[in-house]
Amino acid sequence: MITAPCAAQAVTSAENFAQQELTIERIFSAPALTPPAPQQLQFAPDGNLLSYVKGSSETPNINDLWVYDIRQQQHRQLLAAAQLVADPTAMSATEQARRERLRIRAGGIVEYHWSPDGQQLLIPLAGQLFLVNVSDGAVKELTPADSAVTDARFSPRGNYVSYLDAQGALQLIHLADDKRVQVTPASTATTSYAVAEFVAQEEMKRMTGYWWSPDESSIALTRVDTSPVEVSARTDVYADRTELVEQRYPFTGTANAKVDLGIYELDSTLTRWLGLENRHQAGYLARVNWLPNSSQLSYQWQTRDQQQLTLYLQPRNQADATAVLSETATTWINLHDDLVFLNDSRHFIWASERSGFKHLYLYRIDGSLIRQLSSGDWQVDAVSAVDDTTGFVYFTGRKETPLERHLYRVSLNTTTPSQPTRLSQRAGMHEITFASNYRSYLDSFSSSTQPPQVSLHGPTGERITWLHENVIDASHPLANYLRDWVYPEFGQLAAADEQTLYYQLYKPANMVDNQPYPAVVMVYGGPRAQRVTNSWGDYFSQYLAQQGYVVFKLDNRGSGHRGKAFENVIYRQLAQAEVADQVLGAEFLQSLPYIDDKRIGVFGHSYGGYMALHLILRAPEQFAAAVAGAPVTDWRLYDTHYTERYMGTPQDNPDGYRAADVLTYAEQLQQPLLIYHGMADDNVLYTHTAKLSYALQQAMKPFELMAYPGKQHGLRGRETSIHRYQLIADFFARHLQ
Repeated sequence: MITAPCAAQAVTSAENFAQQELTIERIFSAPALTPPAPQQLQFAPDGNLLSYVKGSSETPNINDLWVYDIRQQQHRQLLAAAQLVADPTAMSATEQARRERLRIRAGGIVEYHWSPDGQQLLIPLAGQLFLVNVSDGAVKELTPADSAVTDARFSPRGNYVSYLDAQGALQLIHLADDKRVQVTPASTATTSYAVAEFVAQEEMKRMTGYWWSPDESSIALTRVDTSPVEVSARTDVYADRTELVEQRYPFTGTANAKVDLGIYELDSTLTRWLGLENRHQAGYLARVNWLPNSSQLSYQWQTRDQQQLTLYLQPRNQADATAVLSETATTWINLHDDLVFLNDSRHFIWASERSGFKHLYLYRIDGSLIRQLSSGDWQVDAVSAVDDTTGFVYFTGRKETPLERHLYRVSLNTTTPSQPTRLSQRAGMHEITFASNYRSYLDSFSSSTQPPQVSLHGPTGERITWLHENVIDASHPLANYLRDWVYPEFGQLAAADEQTLYYQLYKPANMVDNQPYPAVVMVYGGPRAQRVTNSWGDYFSQYLAQQGYVVFKLDNRGSGHRGKAFENVIYRQLAQAEVADQVLGAEFLQSLPYIDDKRIGVFGHSYGGYMALHLILRAPEQFAAAVAGAPVTDWRLYDTHYTERYMGTPQDNPDGYRAADVLTYAEQLQQPLLIYHGMADDNVLYTHTAKLSYALQQAMKPFELMAYPGKQHGLRGRETSIHRYQLIADFFARHLQ
């Protein structure tokens, strides 16, 4: 068994602190148990300032804008959200849906953009746009108070600000003379422009539908026709009202929206549409990027079955596009954001899983491969920066262990394969943000024994200064809870096909010999996700451990950062290998001498809720109680891009869908079950829980249900979080303690 590294460093003086009981209410109350690290960190264009957002002690969930002067090593608040608008939490329904897609929880300033010259910041807030002068904090309103602006940004040279208005039209503001230009018509019931359609946002992580050319002469933009998509009517139930929502939701096996790509020329104000639906077989517009010299536009087209991804180059002023390269798979192709065109516009870097693991490759612009830049039985996470001047590619990856993310660099110029140089040193998870001049980078770090930190580093890894050291001393909010604080142990199990499964185990701090303890399995289990890492843990697991539970997490086959062989086992048969692996984990728990093998519960949310249902229905010998939050129950009710990636369509894989659906096993319920769901969930529709509730009732199976009026998939809000987790804790106390 692997023990968490350096656990002693965080608890050196714990015996000197007063002791308080960790409660669920305390977990979700201010001040946060660990001061939150700065969010939305960005370098100013000249690299001398760092900007970030954070809440105040009075309003921790309302972000204000701060800057850090690297030379003077000073922090200062540049702007409070309340200086701009009376209600910093206000937002349009469109913006609320966008934030749900982005999993943004905070209010206030959650997005901002530096002007290319570094003199101004563009801040969207409460539907308005504001320009803020960095030197003196002067504010200019770009749009009136009744606006409902989304997806705003500076143009690449800073001459314009672009945004989508309340009617869905793409608008430009020429900043020199405040001249306004409407680029597209307003959206209609079935046609919209310059937006990412539902599956692009929710499943493809493409959050925009327009892209400026670097020379500012053109804008690539989408036209989305949702008329082929089935209209689904749902009733969102709020505390004081109900709303009938008609949403064009692309259920698996049904028609998708039609997406075209056009090029708008600022001089002529004309848009030339490329006709993607006529050029390609049915599929998805996955990614769009301009070449640095603005001569060509690249786009990636993924087939409907997601087994082919092709990179096209479209000359700006010509009709035909050229297919530069194509990736194919017998299962599915994972999308990525690791296409980087070099400054000469003659070469590019591309990520591929063709070897079985995601690695980086250097290509000429005609699609001829120059060489592979990284290799081995480990995964590259993402490209962090490409410095054309020095010839270094910086990227994050999992070379030493899949449980940690590190920063590496590799040379573009070597003609022979070489192993990358690791720049990050501390064991744990590193998230990297480079300055545009590549002279420094930010490292957002945590480990299982160190809460999140942020530090500034030079290009070879040396730390320059701390921005957020987060040392647990006597003044730290965690100090008074450390005596009972526990740190996880890590270990490995072997799956049925001998692939390695990693697990994480929390044990109560003061266990008594010969006393059996209940356990809770915290499960997610969904494709490409990862729960077991050497990173700072969640506080509910800590709470459960302090209540006398052993808490167990295991990443089953199908989860991420382990290579395609680890993922592909789930293809067209969800909830088979994943369930087998989680049952294996439960059997391991049952074999431990300090576990009561009759008192093991399971809890998960979203895909984790789906897994919790399968486990309680199909493995009652291992699991004594289950909590399923916002669960998928019938894959026919979920969207095309996600579901078909792993399952195909219901038409071509009916047996796979039947075996994967929770409803197939509803009559097998023997153990206590709690289900909760938000009643305005537009991702996993409440219909999933309604169908399961009906099936359990028809089978005369008792269960518990908690519905949250007005809440979406993430069930945001302090009071809702306290209520939900207390509900879960009470449920397990009744059935496992």
